Amino acid sequence: MRFSRLLLPALLACAAPAAAAPPRILLARYAGVISPPAAEYFGRALSAAQAGGDEAAVIELDTPGGLDASMRDIVQAIFAAKVPVVVYVAPAGARAASAGVFITMAASVAAMAPGTNIGAAHPVELGGSGSAKPAGPEAVKIKNDAVAYLRAIAQKRGRNQAWAAAAVAQSVSITAEEAVQKKVVDLEADDLPDLLRRLNGRKIPGFIRPLDTRNAAVEFFPMTGREKILCALADPSVAAVLMTLGVSGLLIELYHPGLVFPGVAGAAALILAFYSFQTLSIGAAGFLLLGLGLVLFLLEFKFHGFGLLAVSGAAAALVGSAIIFRGSGLPTPWAFLAESLAVLALVFGSLSWIVGRALRHPARTGGESLVGARGTAATELDPAGKVSVEGALWDAQSLSGRVAPGAAVEVVAAQGLLLKVRSAKT
Repeated sequence: MRFSRLLLPALLACAAPAAAAPPRILLARYAGVISPPAAEYFGRALSAAQAGGDEAAVIELDTPGGLDASMRDIVQAIFAAKVPVVVYVAPAGARAASAGVFITMAASVAAMAPGTNIGAAHPVELGGSGSAKPAGPEAVKIKNDAVAYLRAIAQKRGRNQAWAAAAVAQSVSITAEEAVQKKVVDLEADDLPDLLRRLNGRKIPGFIRPLDTRNAAVEFFPMTGREKILCALADPSVAAVLMTLGVSGLLIELYHPGLVFPGVAGAAALILAFYSFQTLSIGAAGFLLLGLGLVLFLLEFKFHGFGLLAVSGAAAALVGSAIIFRGSGLPTPWAFLAESLAVLALVFGSLSWIVGRALRHPARTGGESLVGARGTAATELDPAGKVSVEGALWDAQSLSGRVAPGAAVEVVAAQGLLLKVRSAKT
C-alpha cells in the first residue's frame, strides 16, 4: 500500500507535462498574387498542419487575385485538408479580391480584420493583372463558370450564395462588417490573438470535436527561398520590367554583335517574363533556361568568349534547375547545383581559354612549318641549291657560305617555297 502511494504521484507527475501540452496552430501568411508558387506554398502548409497534428491551419491572406488554375488548386487543397482551415483576411487595409474571394469562402472558417474588404471576383485577363474584361461568347462562358464555382463553394460552406454570384457577375465588394452581416464570412477579429479567442469552442462541420485554441502555440510556416523568388516573378510589374529588359538586351546585341552579355541577359529575361505572364509553366521555363545554359556552353567553344559565355550558361542553368523542382516535396539542392555548375563552367572556361590561346598564334603552312627543322644538302649550295627536309626536296639558299652535298643543314626561314638554311653541327 505504501508503495502504491508513492508510485501514483510519480506517474501523475510524468503524465502532467503531456496533458499540459498546448494545442498548436499553424500560421501561413501570404500577401501577393495568387500564382503556382502560392498554390504550392498553401499545399505544403496544409500538409504540414495535417502531418503535425495541429489543431487548425490559419491562412492570413492579402491578395488582389491571380490565376484561376492556381486558385482552384488552393480551394481543392482546403477542401481535402484533414484539419480545419481558417482564412483570415488581414491586417487592416488588406483585401481578398478576385481569386481571394474563392479562397476565403472555401475556408472552414472565414474571418476578416476591421478595415479589410472582400469582393470584385469578375474574371479578367492575365490572371487578374489586367483591367480589360474579355468580350464575346468566351467571356460569357468564363463568367458563368466562375459564378457556378463560387456558388458551389458558398453552398458547401453554408454561406451567402446570392452575394457570391453578384461578386462574380457584378464585381460587388463589401467591407468586413458587411461581410459578417451578409453571412459571406463567419466573424470579424481585430488581430490573431482575438481570432484565436473567437475560434475557441467553435464547432466545424465535418470535424468531431470543437476547436480548442485556448493558449494555443502558434507556429509560423515560412515560404522557401524558391517560392519567394517565383512569387516575386509572378508580380505583373516585375513581368513588365523583365519583358522590357529582355527586348532591350536582344536589340542591343543585334545592333552591336559580339557584346555577348546583353544578348544572354535579354534571352534569360524574356524567358522569365513569359513565365511571369504565365505564358510558360514553371517546368517549361526551367527547361528553356537549362537549354539556354547548354547552348551558351557550346557557343563558348565557337566564339571563345574567354569564360563569359560559360559563366552566363552556368547562371542560366542554375536558375533553370532551381525553378524546375515543383510539386515533388523535395528541397532544391542549391549547394549541389551551384558546385556542379561551377565545376562545369570552370572546365568549359578553361578549355575555351586554351583553344583561344592556340588560335591567337598565326598558323604556319608550307615552308614556314619547317623553320627549325633539320635536313641534308641534296646538292651543293653555293649559295643556292636543293635540300632534303622531312623527306621532301626544297629549293634552298645557304646563309653560311658553301655547303657540300650530304652536309647537315638547319632551316632558318622560309620565303614561300624557298628555304633559307645554314650549316648545322652534327
